[in-house]
Amino acid sequence: MAQGVTDAMLSILKTFTRITSFVGKEITEVVRRPGTLFSLVLGPFLIMALFGIGYNGQQKPLNTILVIPQSSNLPREAAFYQQFAGPAVNIVEISSDVDAARAKLQEQQIDLLVVAPDNVEQQFRAGKQSTIQIEYNQIDPIRDNYARFVAQRQVQEINRAIIQAAAQQGQSYAVQQVGSNEITSVPPEVIAAPTKADTKNWAPLNPTVVAFFAPAVLALVLQHMGVTLTALSLVRERLMGTMDIFRVSPVRTLEILIGKYLAYGFLSLAIAALITFLLVGVLGVPLLGDPRWFALIVALVTFASLGLGLFISIVANSERQAVQLSMLVLLASVFFSGFVLPLEEFLPAVRMVAYALPVTHGIQLFQDFMLRGGTYSQWQIWALAAVGGALFVLSAIGLRQNMARA
Repeated sequence: MAQGVTDAMLSILKTFTRITSFVGKEITEVVRRPGTLFSLVLGPFLIMALFGIGYNGQQKPLNTILVIPQSSNLPREAAFYQQFAGPAVNIVEISSDVDAARAKLQEQQIDLLVVAPDNVEQQFRAGKQSTIQIEYNQIDPIRDNYARFVAQRQVQEINRAIIQAAAQQGQSYAVQQVGSNEITSVPPEVIAAPTKADTKNWAPLNPTVVAFFAPAVLALVLQHMGVTLTALSLVRERLMGTMDIFRVSPVRTLEILIGKYLAYGFLSLAIAALITFLLVGVLGVPLLGDPRWFALIVALVTFASLGLGLFISIVANSERQAVQLSMLVLLASVFFSGFVLPLEEFLPAVRMVAYALPVTHGIQLFQDFMLRGGTYSQWQIWALAAVGGALFVLSAIGLRQNMARA
């Protein structure tokens, strides 16, 4: 009986010893790799710190052109109207050419176009409201609603200014005109609101929330898939000793790199085609742009994402660190790519960091080509190609150095 108790205690003690030895081994391995500690602790902290410092939480003022007809006697100084516009609107130009201003709106050079009526006083005397045309060009449902809110707010401010001016200057006019019954013929709703807004969105379509975010999800999935596929590639070969074989073999660095790009690129593009088919064919997300341009952007996002993953695979010294760095890239992409929060709400320095991520350009370009039919941000296509090219060069240099040290 006593011997059985002793054996049981010894078995428990041996089990406990084995467990604690594994615990000590894993903790020691993590502590001995400072890169792992950095990616585990400091990486998320730095991302959150950068987000806290760089995000100001303020909507960018809507750059606005105010069109005043030539026949109107309204003031033509931007400062005069800015005092009524408030911080949500930035009047950048006073114009009399509505067609030229509308062209800038459609090219997304401005956010808002306001066309003032030229017969406010005549309409008021006739007992009718004057119509202020307010136009914008938004496919984002949230920004669409915001533009409508700003438009209604501006009309309220204009009405308040008109009523205030009438109270200051027109009180004697009202008394003088009572006898002719001119004022009494004006309906109360016109007196209370001399103007009204007629809003128009020039975007090709007003997508649902699902349709608007679907291109962004596509870009994010493409980047994360490319990074995940390649992040472990070179790390595994280095740990398995395959790098030693590469070093003594006649294969060159560029051949290894191109081979990996082609292999993982083929797989990524096949999955991208499947996802696009599901988005367009099943979810009904429109594809208004040229499919060839869309395919080019998919290829560029894939090319840059594979380069980012290979660069991670080169700098990481273990599979665990490669996975952690891949997750940090995903976390940074969600915060800084414009996936959730508009880039305009970040400080310029943070936006420069965001433009180094392939997904940032992918989101904008996918949304433009799928929901607008084209883009006026052609520079982002070149920027995406430049990011991919830079990552390819960095990966080639890093791989050559790794093979030299193998």
